[in-house]
Amino acid sequence: MVRLKTFNQPLGVLLIFLTSQIGFSSIAKAQTQVAPTTSTKSICSTQLGTAIDAVINRPLFSRVRWGILVQPLSSGQTLYSRDAQKYFTPASNLKLLTTAAALQQLGANFRIRTSIYQNGNGVLRVVGRGDPSLSDTQLQTLAQQLKQKGITQIQRLIADDSYIQGDIVNPTWQWEDVQSDYGAPVSSFILNQNIFSLKLVPQAVGKSLQVVWIDPGEAKQWRTINQSITIAQNQPTYVNITRELSGTALRIQGQLTTNSEPSLIDLPVIDPNYYFLRRFRAALATEKIPLGQTLVVTGGVHQEEIAFVESPPLSELLMETLQNSNNLYAEALLRALAGEKPRVKTKTSVDVGLEAVKASLTQLGVDPANYILVDGSGLSRRNLATPEAFVQTLRGMARTPAGYVYRASLPVAGKIGTLKGRFQNTSAEGIVQAKTGTLTGVVSLSGYINSPKYEPLVFSIIVNQSDQPATAVRQVIDEVVVLLTQLQRC
Repeated sequence: MVRLKTFNQPLGVLLIFLTSQIGFSSIAKAQTQVAPTTSTKSICSTQLGTAIDAVINRPLFSRVRWGILVQPLSSGQTLYSRDAQKYFTPASNLKLLTTAAALQQLGANFRIRTSIYQNGNGVLRVVGRGDPSLSDTQLQTLAQQLKQKGITQIQRLIADDSYIQGDIVNPTWQWEDVQSDYGAPVSSFILNQNIFSLKLVPQAVGKSLQVVWIDPGEAKQWRTINQSITIAQNQPTYVNITRELSGTALRIQGQLTTNSEPSLIDLPVIDPNYYFLRRFRAALATEKIPLGQTLVVTGGVHQEEIAFVESPPLSELLMETLQNSNNLYAEALLRALAGEKPRVKTKTSVDVGLEAVKASLTQLGVDPANYILVDGSGLSRRNLATPEAFVQTLRGMARTPAGYVYRASLPVAGKIGTLKGRFQNTSAEGIVQAKTGTLTGVVSLSGYINSPKYEPLVFSIIVNQSDQPATAVRQVIDEVVVLLTQLQRC
């Protein structure tokens, strides 16, 4: 989602892109919500169907499409099913498929390496390989390594972006998502999750909000049209930021009260390669290494590696991907799958990555007819999957040696990740490990249940074509999950 960081900011302040409905309703990240407190009780498996039907068949949800499948983890016996073999837009539940494939193909200890090679005559070549965790801290480490190698100046720095091929933004993503930090571009060079920040500071009443750039270098890349205003206390506040189609103009509209705290806003960078080079130049300057010309190329000869940094192991990258529903990480992992395959000039990294996902899922026992994938994060509305696809994936992963790593990466009801604020004070708290998902009209939840009075369960619940607020749909999904935690043998 768009990150709107405020300091004791009034609840009325929103960051909106393009329309007042963007921001929160259209995201592929799940929102947190406190589930209703449910008294502890028990239910027989023979009563489960009637109990679930009573919840989801309420008149309020008469226009909603429900896809549900509940099975014991150990077998394919079905405890409850509704349209489990029909296609749904899965939202961020799709990350379950991408990460399952990444763990199977790459292994829990896999790391993504960023390298610097010395080509002679004061020319260095930096090769990015799509590390989503790379930050200014790692750039400083690279600069320090160069200094330790005796590098006192760099005449030319070549940025090789050939590792990841294809569009940096999925062409099926909606314009509103591309404008938001949760839809940041993915390429060979990813730095600070390819987002930058600015702060809006209230002034005297009647004055425009002051725009403070956290990175002054980034300010030079934009033309700012500031149409905001500072208002008196006790008036409604909002912020509306629009990036024009040209990609170089930011229109800032809205109003904040004169004594309110500044609003810190994250936005996606336009060109990841040159953003990386600008920030690396700053890191080199800190080490007193002057940098001359910079150049972006695709491909070339790599000679002696003289500096490198690596990402945390895949097991840690999975936790960020699943627990926080990080789209950028999911897309980077999809492309990492392609990086380990022979390169085909006619195919993009996404194409090759999706082929690797399909092959891996097939090995796990997932029917290829159960899904159609176009990205790795679930942000595209063109992704299609059945509840059965997620149940088969979850069961298949549980049988693998890395199954414990996979499960440990998931949010836990009432405890961590995007489920931290849900299921609190219910029988589901602490025993449900599941992936959330949200898009406009879509809410999903798929995962494992360690039932105290029944055998472990695997489930998938997907809601499409909803005309109800996502919070209302989540509450009903949570009711169904709580019922599942109350199963006992009768």
